[in-house]
Amino acid sequence: MTSCRPSLKWTTSPRVARELQLQLAAQVRLTPLPRDVRWVAGLDATVSPNGRWMIGVATLWDLQEQCVAEGRSAWLRLRFPYVPGLLSFREAPVLLAALRKLRKKPDLLLCDGQGRAHPRRFGLACHLGVLCDLPSVGCAKTRLVGEATEPGPAPGDWVPLLDQGEVVGAVVRTRPRSKPVYVSVGHRCTLEDAIRVVLACCRGHRLPEPTRRSDRTARLVRRFLPAGRLTS
Repeated sequence: MTSCRPSLKWTTSPRVARELQLQLAAQVRLTPLPRDVRWVAGLDATVSPNGRWMIGVATLWDLQEQCVAEGRSAWLRLRFPYVPGLLSFREAPVLLAALRKLRKKPDLLLCDGQGRAHPRRFGLACHLGVLCDLPSVGCAKTRLVGEATEPGPAPGDWVPLLDQGEVVGAVVRTRPRSKPVYVSVGHRCTLEDAIRVVLACCRGHRLPEPTRRSDRTARLVRRFLPAGRLTS
């Protein structure tokens, strides 16, 4: 089971949420990742068809054997509106609930979202990493902040993502002829570590396998969860 610090008041206002991000960003640590990382928890969330529930999935990926070791899902009432830059206040509660269901504690959290590549340097991966005190990495499909040139065409090619002159992440090519992904540090790792983990988890796909599997599972839960749960 994954233990985390007591959650914040997730139903706070957007203004207070931004202030909390600025405060908690100071707790993010950029330290080298241990070499024995094996268990990667891929995290993704989606909203129910009626917009009232958030569904979260944690897929525990065995980096050594390249297979799924465990998968857990959870769903909670949606308590926070969609506000750009405040994704964690919508998704973190249900992702923490899914993480707590895992029998085995992950070595690292891999989030479908941003880490430090964020206006206040505190995206979803940072938020979850700090609360759980676990190494965490953000791997997003789209850019939230910053500018970069196009990386080379080969898998593993990458260029720094710059925001106001600061390196906040990397634009990484994971598959030939595919759009790159946006990788950034969440907590307790370096940018080079984050890139290495993402590439190690991509099995011929554009997206890392742990988050790709969680996305697929979340969509299935969204489709087949008992109607009473999602319509009430």
